[in-house]
This record gives sequence, C-alpha cells and structure tokens, in this order.
Amino acid sequence: MPTAINTKHRPIRSYVRREGRITPAQQRALDELLPRYGIDMQQSNFRDDLGRYRGVITEIGFGNGQALLEMASARPVCGYLGIDIFQPGVGNLLRQIEVLGLDNIRVANADAVDVLRQYLPPESLLEVWIMFPDPWPKKRHHKRRLIQPAFVDLVTSRLRADGRLRIATDWQDYAEHIEAVVANEPQLTRSTVPNGDRPVTKYEKRGVALGHRVWDMEFQKRATE
Repeated sequence: MPTAINTKHRPIRSYVRREGRITPAQQRALDELLPRYGIDMQQSNFRDDLGRYRGVITEIGFGNGQALLEMASARPVCGYLGIDIFQPGVGNLLRQIEVLGLDNIRVANADAVDVLRQYLPPESLLEVWIMFPDPWPKKRHHKRRLIQPAFVDLVTSRLRADGRLRIATDWQDYAEHIEAVVANEPQLTRSTVPNGDRPVTKYEKRGVALGHRVWDMEFQKRATE
C-alpha cells in the first residue's frame, strides 16, 4: 500500500531541477574530477580542503563558473568554494579548473543550505557571493526566492567578523526585497561596493545587453566587541 508523503514541512527550494544536456566532456569531468576537486559532506573536512588559505570565498550559484575562475586566478592566496546544483555548469567548472591548474577551488554539487549547515563551520568565510539568483518574478513564487530571513541568518553565521555578503540582481523588485530582508539581520550592515570590484558574469552581460539595470549590494558583518 502506498505511503502518504507529509509535505507540510517539506523545505521550499529556490530552484527547479531541470538539468540541461551534459556533454561527454562535462560528464568526464564529473566522473574523474569531482572526486578530486569536489567535497563530500559526509567525509570532507573544511580545514583540510580550504582551511590553509588566508580567507575563503564562497560563490552560491556559479553558473558556468567563469567569474569564480577569474576570482580564484586573481587571488591565489584565497580559497574558493563554488556551490551549484546543476551538473552541466559543475562539469564545465571542473574542466576549466583542470585546464588552468588551479588548486584553490573546491566544488560542491549540492544544495547551498545543506553545504552551509553541514560542511562550513561558523565564522569560517571571508565573503559569500550570490550573483544574479533566480528572481522568481511572479508574486506567487516569491516564497522560492533564495534570499529569505532564515537563509541570511545562516549565511551570516558562517561569515567571520568583518566578513562580507555580496549580492547582485537585475530585478528591482528583488533588490528591494533583498534590502528589506537584510535590514532585519542585526549582525549585517550596508557597505559601499567599489566599482569594477568583481567579474562580470555571463548572465549579467546578457541582461545589460537587453537594457537591464544591475543592483550591486554589499553587506558587512559587524565585528564582535
């Protein structure tokens, strides 16, 4: 007899699992390189993987990984953790890590909430980057937006004192939503984003070409007294 599934407390995901076509090269990377550069939340240890670096920067939802690669190449003294649920992008990033010979990137092909909770210790991150998260523009879908109070609270707990949360969006309504959510997080304060301080993403280039405005937001964790 089928068992009824209790969905009352099922977590609301900020993504829909629609995998695109995985190329043979991407599949090879997933098979051969993910064991080397990926993290297994049941076995990997943050201190062993990234703890030796001066600071650790996490990008949530890295797309094709190009911005993450640029950052990791430019700042080899820092460690980088890319988190994304979609395998084609993960495979592409792994291929480029191998080509460029970068050893300061680790990859999590998993839900960001799970990675933050299970893998990253409190106060372990220098920065968290969330570039152009899905805006879920329809009002009935706003509950799926990644930036929600509980998520911001979790991210903040993983930032070290003076650590930064950086978010960009090209949807004004989402920018206003983000500002309102973060305003209620007592440990974060708004800071000024230097112009040209981050790589331009593929998604951003497409949006700008269509005439979209970009909202860059940076928030800093208050230093403990």
